[in-house]
Amino acid sequence: MIRALDISTSALVAQRTRLDVIAGNIANAEVTRQEDGRPIPYRRRTVTFMTGDGQGGPGVHVDRVELDPSPGRQKYDPGHPDADAHGYVQLPNVSITMEYVDALAASRAYEINAGMLSVTRNLVQQAIRLLA
Repeated sequence: MIRALDISTSALVAQRTRLDVIAGNIANAEVTRQEDGRPIPYRRRTVTFMTGDGQGGPGVHVDRVELDPSPGRQKYDPGHPDADAHGYVQLPNVSITMEYVDALAASRAYEINAGMLSVTRNLVQQAIRLLA
């Protein structure tokens, strides 16, 4: 039963990382410059999970956080400081709607795994009562 706790805990950590990445994507959905001031729009990040706990055990862990290769959006805004010669600004490839849907899925997965922790804890408590 302790193994079940480890599996649920690894899933909670993985989903929390996923939610952190989604929050970063939403926060940077309109950013048109890099930290050093170069006019390169933010790139959406995605999380890739891998089976196992990273040490050969059961569960799940974050394999990597990658940049989404999809193209960014363009918006006509000739007054923007980062507009090109035709008046278009390159915006990040972040869709707030998709990020919201991903956040809902990650949140539900987190809740389910938290519920599994509670169920497993109750089973352990009942087993201890039976053995005592």
